[in-house]
Amino acid sequence: MDLASPAYATTRWQRSVVGAALGLSAGIAGIGSAEVVAGTSARLRSPVLDVGDRVIDRVPSWVKDLAIRWFDTNDKIALLVGIGGLLAVYAAMLGTLALRGRVRTALVGCAVFGAAGSYAALGARMGSQWWSPLPSVVGAAVAAAVLWGLSQALLPATSTKDTATGNAVATRSTGNAASPTGGPSRRAVVASLGAVAVVGGGLGAMGRRLEGRFSAAASRAAIRLPRANVPAAPLPVEAELAGSAPFFTPNDSFYRIDTALSVPQVRAEQWDLRITGKVDRPLTLSYDALLRRELVEADITLTCVSNTVGGELIGTARWLGVRLDDLLEEAGIGEGADQIVGRSVDGYTCGFPVEALDGRDALVAIGMNGEPLPLQHGFPARLIVPGIYGYASATKWLSEIELTSFDDFDHYWVPRGYAAKAPIKMQSRIDAPRGLDRIAAEPFVIRGVAWAQPTGISAVEVRIDGDTWQAAELGAAVNESTWRQWNLPWDPTPGRHTIEVRAVDQDGAIQTDERSEPLPNGASGHHTVVVLVDEP
Repeated sequence: MDLASPAYATTRWQRSVVGAALGLSAGIAGIGSAEVVAGTSARLRSPVLDVGDRVIDRVPSWVKDLAIRWFDTNDKIALLVGIGGLLAVYAAMLGTLALRGRVRTALVGCAVFGAAGSYAALGARMGSQWWSPLPSVVGAAVAAAVLWGLSQALLPATSTKDTATGNAVATRSTGNAASPTGGPSRRAVVASLGAVAVVGGGLGAMGRRLEGRFSAAASRAAIRLPRANVPAAPLPVEAELAGSAPFFTPNDSFYRIDTALSVPQVRAEQWDLRITGKVDRPLTLSYDALLRRELVEADITLTCVSNTVGGELIGTARWLGVRLDDLLEEAGIGEGADQIVGRSVDGYTCGFPVEALDGRDALVAIGMNGEPLPLQHGFPARLIVPGIYGYASATKWLSEIELTSFDDFDHYWVPRGYAAKAPIKMQSRIDAPRGLDRIAAEPFVIRGVAWAQPTGISAVEVRIDGDTWQAAELGAAVNESTWRQWNLPWDPTPGRHTIEVRAVDQDGAIQTDERSEPLPNGASGHHTVVVLVDEP
């Protein structure tokens, strides 16, 4: 087709392509405008994030587990990509409708987009105001204006009215029919749609930059953590077996599983912690007040309930914080309180039994591996409770600790099918070799980790090809709340081999081989890998 010809859309397919481009340009302009409005206030959010939060809150638990299994810690990125893809398809459909003359229908579609974003904003986890839907309203209005304006410019100069629908229908000449005149050239169409998309993208980038003003990164960078009043003992050299992964998981490699689509930005100087509910003396502590209390270091392994057998949603860190039992003793645990609820600034809740305060190192943590908590791991403060899965205990971006009862309150995941009480199950994992690795027929060291919080690991046993169980060498035990490294020397023979591992805790209990999925209270079963040994 001649680039300068006004006949830029002579067929239904060509009109659909141009219409889809029109819709995408309008959608980009709308989202970009919404981002700019959201960037003007810390209390406003992008419609994409508000809708994403609603999806996370309402999606069935099995879908959440499936997403984690497929995408691991990239599940939120996958959700955002999915939302973006759906918005793109939706916008393209509206543009196609508009270019086929059904402009009113397309404008109604823009209104539906604004209504969905407004509904999500009014139900925001962090609370909402009457003006919370403003980004969605502005974004929908801009998208509608662009869609209407460009569709009017792109529709042919002559059109007829469909007597059945009342919509304008583009007509073109065939045979002896009169040929319409005017209309933009293809070059003008491409330039117009491209310009709108570029401006919309620029607005989106500007909005993100404006939102950066509310980041808590500077607040975190200004903090100098004091030394612990009760420091942890140096890590025994024997705790890390040669060739194994680091005992402490680096902060930037530590798994992150939570329901926050965007990381809450909470400045330490504006933060406080309230202790409420069934307590004798409610407390409110600022960040500085927390720093002035007795600070304790504790080495603790965290595990996610979504961790499958042999999975990697587990990590160990040296945490710095205030003992939770000290805080609650000062507040006074009231009659009838059997559940401790942690509330996040984003509305998320965890809940675990009061009986977990049995001497284990449960903390209101402010430090992780020698530095203030990273933003994505709960800055300025979070809960850490050894022996309880994170969904029930490890509240990030902590704002309140409430004493209540299990009869009176269900925390976030309970209505979604997970168990109210969530003790961590004993597990062991093979880290080397990996499943279906090919190795040489020469001496090899099988390696891995095992954990049984808060009891501790006493032994790890490995079985090859269904033969007898062999005792593995254990790294030194740090405490009952951390994992323990193990290894087993092996002289493999060529062929296909199956390696299986199990653990034994300090009470003599043997890890079960009964397989279960993460829902409702964590996975169980022996980790097994198949390895291929090459001929020498």
